[in-house]
Amino acid sequence: MNRLVALVALALAVLLTTTPATARAAPLEVVASFSILGDLVREVGTDRVRVTTLVGPDEDAHGFQPRPSDARLAREADLIVANGLGFDPWMERLARSSGHPRAVVVASEGVTPLKDTGDHRHSHGHGHNHGAFDPHAWQDVANVRHYVANIAAALAAADPDGATHYRENANRYGRELDALDADIQTRLAAVPDASRKIVTAHDAFGYFGHTYGVRFLAAAGVSNHSEASAAGVARLVRQLRREAVPVVFIENVGDPRLIDRIAREGGARLGGKLYSDALSGPDGPAPTYLKMMRHNLEVLVEGMTGADR
Repeated sequence: MNRLVALVALALAVLLTTTPATARAAPLEVVASFSILGDLVREVGTDRVRVTTLVGPDEDAHGFQPRPSDARLAREADLIVANGLGFDPWMERLARSSGHPRAVVVASEGVTPLKDTGDHRHSHGHGHNHGAFDPHAWQDVANVRHYVANIAAALAAADPDGATHYRENANRYGRELDALDADIQTRLAAVPDASRKIVTAHDAFGYFGHTYGVRFLAAAGVSNHSEASAAGVARLVRQLRREAVPVVFIENVGDPRLIDRIAREGGARLGGKLYSDALSGPDGPAPTYLKMMRHNLEVLVEGMTGADR
């Protein structure tokens, strides 16, 4: 009996001394508004977070209507992360209405936003509802450094024990962003200026064009819910012909029929598919932000140089 008691005591001692080193706290429950943002949270948080994305791969976040089940997710989340800049105002409304006790983390905080000048609305007859600024700041890789820093700070505040983990992941991912940014600049530098004019379904690439020197003409405004008027499409077709725009691209969240018509009537080639406001599914070419940007780079370069012919 004494031997049995001794063995039990030894087992308990081993358990008590090893549990703190091996036990894992429950992961932080994070709700992100759309797939690109969810990927950034996963990159910084890795196994210390469990991310739920309300607007998933290949889905359009413009005008998204939260479901009753989303309110429950928001109420129970440790963190809610939104893009900001008028892209996902429904996320902050959802947080308030659900009774979520903490402020929404705005990932784009600190980004210098581009003004939405309304050029596409006035030139082609399209409106939008995003307010004064273009919300698609992630299309400039440098801006994503702000996103990552804000996400890391928010995760560390919610989980101080993981602060070093989040900081190291943010630094590692920052180096990957730097490499991506350099690759984009190098590849586009080889494209003649005259070829850097293309058409997309909606105005989601303003930051990319501003930073990397590509001129994007959009069939619709910054929202996919902007309607392209017949007169606006006719003006865009004339502009394509006048400026000899070489290629138009479809988007994963847009209707390809309008772009196909514009390409045919404007005498431009139909390029590949760009990922603008959403990632692809896991089996697609753009399941992460880094892969999305590299896929878009390849498609753009091929389209502008005619390498896809």
